[in-house]
Amino acid sequence: MNANQKILVVDDERDIVDLISYSLTKEGYQVYQAYNGKEGIEVAKQANPDLIILDVMMPEMDGIEACRLMRSMPEFKHTFMVFLTARSEEYSEIAGFNVGADDYIAKPIKPRALMSRINAILRRNNTESGIDHADKLEILDLVIDRDSFLVYRDGEKIVLAKKEFELLYLLASKPNKVFTREQILKAIWEDSVVVTNRTIDVHIRKLREKIGDHYVSTVKGVGYKFEVS
Repeated sequence: MNANQKILVVDDERDIVDLISYSLTKEGYQVYQAYNGKEGIEVAKQANPDLIILDVMMPEMDGIEACRLMRSMPEFKHTFMVFLTARSEEYSEIAGFNVGADDYIAKPIKPRALMSRINAILRRNNTESGIDHADKLEILDLVIDRDSFLVYRDGEKIVLAKKEFELLYLLASKPNKVFTREQILKAIWEDSVVVTNRTIDVHIRKLREKIGDHYVSTVKGVGYKFEVS
């Protein structure tokens, strides 16, 4: 399975790129390399990787900006994006999720732990959440199309980042059901990914900005639900 999956590693520290590339190659992945954000975008356009590992702090263009630009390109809307950084401040983590990151991995790199995380991310699919998925959900004035990862409101197309779409689909699949934060984390990010409650809040906020703030309700101290009167 891995032989058909491509991963791009982007970091200005060549020893880090070499270490990660070696570990990924041993796992059977096709590996591509770049050493700054600009170069990363160009290589990504040529390679069309399944997953991109981006360092945050890089010359010429940092990982946050590179991710933001790629998420604006149709071909990378649903590519997995993982940030790799030595920075531990919460604001940089929030910034990463704000531009569409799927995960956030801290340096120093532990190859076995990194491979476990990458393997888990690439295994993800919608059936793993335990939700019975239809190809398309029609609820209120929304049409949520799982095949195209698009949402239509009164016929108008709304493009969401991958995690935003998965979050909306999860909530809308069971209207008026309250999903706890723990259930959301397990369904959308899984146990293998270390994220915080703040991560969910950021994605809910961005989802409301795009589709409107009256669909998803906050149940204080518990979680969120898709509101249908």
